[in-house]
Amino acid sequence: METWQYLIHNTGYLLGLTREHLQLVGLAVGLAVLLGVPLGVLIVRFRSLASLVLGLATVVLTIPAIALFGLMIPLFSQIGHGIGAVPAVTAAFLYSLLPIVRNTHTALTQVDPGIREAGRGIGLTFWQRLKWVELPLAVPVIFGGIRTAVVLNIGVMAIAAIVGAGGLGTLILHGISQSDIRKLIAGAVMVSLLAVVMDWALLKLQRVLTPKGIR
Repeated sequence: METWQYLIHNTGYLLGLTREHLQLVGLAVGLAVLLGVPLGVLIVRFRSLASLVLGLATVVLTIPAIALFGLMIPLFSQIGHGIGAVPAVTAAFLYSLLPIVRNTHTALTQVDPGIREAGRGIGLTFWQRLKWVELPLAVPVIFGGIRTAVVLNIGVMAIAAIVGAGGLGTLILHGISQSDIRKLIAGAVMVSLLAVVMDWALLKLQRVLTPKGIR
């Protein structure tokens, strides 16, 4: 009961932290999409690179979040950004790469060979087939990777409060440091709700962007 009272009485503060949290996650995943989708296309085009790229992305994902944030601090301290949004977004960006690159690669390699051959038969280049045929067919799987990255990093970004990035992790950190169970539970509840709502919203967007014939 005390936790719900805290949530109700601090709505404005919680919404501000939620907005900050979403901005950090959105920036990290947005940058990962800009790099990850072309990288996924690249390793389809040059298949000898696939094992290397996917292997490196997998290694990054196995690093514990708190350790990765710790590594970011001395790295960015050299340019005056040892704490705050820069190391947090960078760490979340690295975590986002594997699901996006892997899903892009998987989606494109699973395109029906007959469709690919038909494109070749009418004289389409690799890039024309990619733009007009293969990427539209791959949208659901690629979006699945983006959804995974968003949900993953909503949780990961909660740890970013240890490097002063802000977001809902601030509430959890305060709950721990002040032994305030209300703040701790409220922060955990808000992070969980945000993950569920964002996954639902992205699923709706995925359905809108997916061509009608392959929904």
